[in-house]
Amino acid sequence: MDLSAFFTENPKAALAFSGGVDSAYLLYAAKTAGADVRAYYVKSVFQPQFELEDAKRFCGELDAGFKILTADVLADQAVRENPANRCYHCKKMIFTTIAEAAKADGYGMLLDGTNASDEEDDRPGMRALRELRVRSPLRECGLTKEEIRRLSGEAGLFTWKKPAYACLATRIPTGEEITVEKLKSTEAAEDFLFSLGFTDFRVRRFGEAARLQFPPEQLAGALERREEIVRELKQYYKAVLLDMEART
Repeated sequence: MDLSAFFTENPKAALAFSGGVDSAYLLYAAKTAGADVRAYYVKSVFQPQFELEDAKRFCGELDAGFKILTADVLADQAVRENPANRCYHCKKMIFTTIAEAAKADGYGMLLDGTNASDEEDDRPGMRALRELRVRSPLRECGLTKEEIRRLSGEAGLFTWKKPAYACLATRIPTGEEITVEKLKSTEAAEDFLFSLGFTDFRVRRFGEAARLQFPPEQLAGALERREEIVRELKQYYKAVLLDMEART
């Protein structure tokens, strides 16, 4: 089955939309196939502002239906305490929020952007999707991340080369309580590094310090701007550490 056939069989659905490469291409494919697919973006403290701006821009350029919802993820103790299965509880809340809103809008099927490159294991987040009967057309049609980027580039989508971006909660070690203050510090630090031209990096909490992870080709640039980076990030962290094991 290809995506065109999928949307012929399933012409009306809601899409959990992040504004990333996968969900963006899936929305484009649905629109191209003439399907009635509305994008739902859930705003929470786990998503940086730029993700919402990208999502709004993409749906605007595509002239696609778009709805912004909100979720207080830290109201759930199982999320806030940040156990190993935090992602399960978070995704359960996020996708339940979308499913309820979509149902009220007349959309009975819920889709997400999981692709064929994503590991088929019992990760907590994947378990939540299965329990809620979320369909993943990209995976069902055998589309890998590499293929989705290629097809997105051919279609002229600005998301085609967008780096993968896990939510801000992943910067906080498992078992350490997640707070709004920690998330805001992470977002501010990463926004600053983005402003310097760095991409596909992470600012992870390490006690009260920031542990910076850059791709191999950006390590030299980070060292060149060491003083500037340390000065800015010490507004939010007691120390700034550079991980010499480059992010791959």
